[in-house]
Amino acid sequence: MTVLLEARHVSKFYGSFRALDDVSVALKENELLAIVGPNGAGKTTLVNLLTGLAAPTSGEVLFMGESIAGVGPVALAERGLARAFQLIHIFPKLTVAETIAIAVVSQQKKHRRMFSRLAADRAVAARARGIAEIFGLERRLDVPAQALSQGEKKLLDVASAFALEPQVILLDEPTSGVSTAEKHGIMTTLIAAARHAGVKGIVLVEHDMDLVAAYSERIIALAEGKVLADLPPDAFFADAAVVETVVGRRRTH
Repeated sequence: MTVLLEARHVSKFYGSFRALDDVSVALKENELLAIVGPNGAGKTTLVNLLTGLAAPTSGEVLFMGESIAGVGPVALAERGLARAFQLIHIFPKLTVAETIAIAVVSQQKKHRRMFSRLAADRAVAARARGIAEIFGLERRLDVPAQALSQGEKKLLDVASAFALEPQVILLDEPTSGVSTAEKHGIMTTLIAAARHAGVKGIVLVEHDMDLVAAYSERIIALAEGKVLADLPPDAFFADAAVVETVVGRRRTH
């Protein structure tokens, strides 16, 4: 099976602090890989390495077989790996349509006329509308991002990333701040959208073990900067010691 994204024996130091220690991770084609761990486990550092925001102190990070160490999220998105933009926090007064259109324009490399031609560019508008429909936001196109519900804001974040037509998408706590009742609906929508868009692989960084159990096909657990476990869900949740280390308590079914 094709490996899409991988970290090979990566370590990351910040001064004398070792955030990651000889970590290896691989995302395979058609896989939803969950990365879990307690606070301070190294999840954020690993995500920053996998998305090109930082370079490892040692080891290598590869996307589609090519090194992406420290290339940055913009260049990486052009290669086909996207992470949710959270544009709603940058441009809260833009509408749903405008927020998605920014990402569409970026993907089409029309940066210089991003704002001046947004309204006039029918192709961009049509593409933005189509993406909004996939995420159930078609009735909210003219609503400012800041006026959306928390769940809708999460969907808009990820819709913007999908506009880049990625082969791999990284979802970092996609349901944080969302009510328990909405979480499964959001995850179902995200996974259906990924399949519709032809996304080849998903990395999910998540602390909600119910979501991890329900949607992941493999789970990598980090603890103190090292890989604690790399297991399918059934085997992961059958290991009480691993689950306790990750969540700080035994998971009840």
